[in-house]
Formats: sequence, structure tokens, C-alpha cells
Amino acid sequence: MRTYSVKKLASLAGVSVRTLHHYDRLGLLKPSVRTEARYRLYGEKELIRLQQILFYKELDFSLLEIRQVLEDPEFDLVTALQSHKTALCERRDRLTTLLGTIDKTLSKLKGEQIMLTDEELYAGFPKEQAEAYRQEAVAQYGEKVVKESENKLRHLSKAEFEQLKSEGEAIYRTLGELMHKDPADPAVQQQIARHFAHIRKMWGPSVGNGNPLAAYRGLAQLYVDDPRYTSQNGEPNPAYAHFLNQAMVYFVDSQGK
Repeated sequence: MRTYSVKKLASLAGVSVRTLHHYDRLGLLKPSVRTEARYRLYGEKELIRLQQILFYKELDFSLLEIRQVLEDPEFDLVTALQSHKTALCERRDRLTTLLGTIDKTLSKLKGEQIMLTDEELYAGFPKEQAEAYRQEAVAQYGEKVVKESENKLRHLSKAEFEQLKSEGEAIYRTLGELMHKDPADPAVQQQIARHFAHIRKMWGPSVGNGNPLAAYRGLAQLYVDDPRYTSQNGEPNPAYAHFLNQAMVYFVDSQGK
């Protein structure tokens, strides 16, 4: 079994040797071996436990609370890691929102009002593909609806626009992690409600003839009809498209109840 000295472990984890000594005294992180010379040695089990300690510290748990959690007989590492991931993603989203708010405030204080260009609106798509997407949207929804949506987005600051894109990516990523659940599951529907609110930030008032729920149902159908909308890493994902479609339709139907 590979072991690490206290100095090596401190270097790997980005903490001080003094911190590891403190955790040892508290009984929070004991070394797996103490040599005859009283040197501390840590193994893989201690590395993973230290990772958990640092995760919980990042979430503002006290050392006493962390010890109680880790020593709970019901503690499950996989469940804990999934929980950490969700919490950290939520924190990242909050920080992204705060950064966007700061940038917006700075722009106002400086008297800046820079509207987004067409290139920025369709960033990430080749020019021909972006134009093709736009023409398809015009054909399906009409020029007025498309222009309303574009103008709504143009009035966002660049920071706000980037935040909007990041929020969308986070929602799709979270929904992908929930695919094993029933589309009607409360956790899924919570994210779908978030998705609906996010989509509405990009729609003008004329979308769906003023009925955003009807438009959202149409989008749900588009996800299964056009694989481009639910591709992952450039590859169509029919299972994900079907899951989104069912979850979105359930959301729309439940709003009328």
C-alpha cells in the first residue's frame, strides 16, 4: 500500500502540515501508520477522508460537524460526492450571477451601454449555420417573434449574456444527471421549472402568441423531432431528448391543474 508523509499529503491537498497535525489531535484525520520514530504516514483511505473534510469545509461546515457526518454509520461516500457536486454547482451558479451583477453595475457607473452584436448572439456557430438556424426560426415562428427575442438579448450586457449561457449549460447538465429518475419526479420538475424560466428570459412577448406554456410544449416536441437540440459532444442523444420531452410536457400539463 502506498503511503504519504504528512509533508507530502499537505502538499498534495494544499493545506499546511500544522492543519494535518490539528486534524490528528481532533481525531478527525488519523494517520494509518505511525513509525517507530513517530512519523505520521497516510494511505489512500486517509486521502479520500481528507478530500471529504475539505469539501465540507468549502460548504462552511465546522470541524465538529464534519466529524459527526463522517463518523455517521449511514455515511455513504458516493452519495456524499453527488451531494458535494450539486452544492458546488449551485454555489458556482450563484457566484456567476453575482459576477454578472457586479459587471452590470460597473457598466452603469461608467455610463456604458454596449449592445450585443449578431456575431455575439450566435457565438459558437459557424456563420452559415447560425444564419440557417435563424432562417428556420423565422420560418417556424415569424420574423417578428425572432426579432423580439434577438432585441431582448441584445439589451443584455456581455456579462449578463455569458451568465445566461452558463446558466443554461448548468441546467442541461443537471437534467442529464437526473435521467435515471421519472420525468415527474419533484427533483426533475424543479429543474424543468428552472429551465422554463431560463428559456423565457430569451423569448419575446409574441412567442406562442403570448402563451409561453404553449410555446414550451412546442419546444418539447422540437427536442424529439430535431436531434441538434439535444446533441451531446456533437452526437445525438435520443434518450436524453425523450426524457426532456416527457418532463417538459408533464410540467406544462401540471401548470393547468
